[in-house]
Amino acid sequence: QIALAWLLAQKPWIAPIPGTTKLHRLQENIDGANVFLSANELHKIEIALAAIKISGERYPVQLQARVGK
Repeated sequence: QIALAWLLAQKPWIAPIPGTTKLHRLQENIDGANVFLSANELHKIEIALAAIKISGERYPVQLQARVGK
């Protein structure tokens, strides 16, 4: 729910599409739309995200060549 709330707080055109195979998980995902993060909470999440070291490529070379085409 926090992850979905964070995504919803990013930009108005971002629409998370979570997948699930269980009805109770679907309800949990829907309830994520009712979680509102304060500016302070969003700031703390951004700080935590900035501390994560990203390594490796996002896509394999053959798939990266197809991005944007």
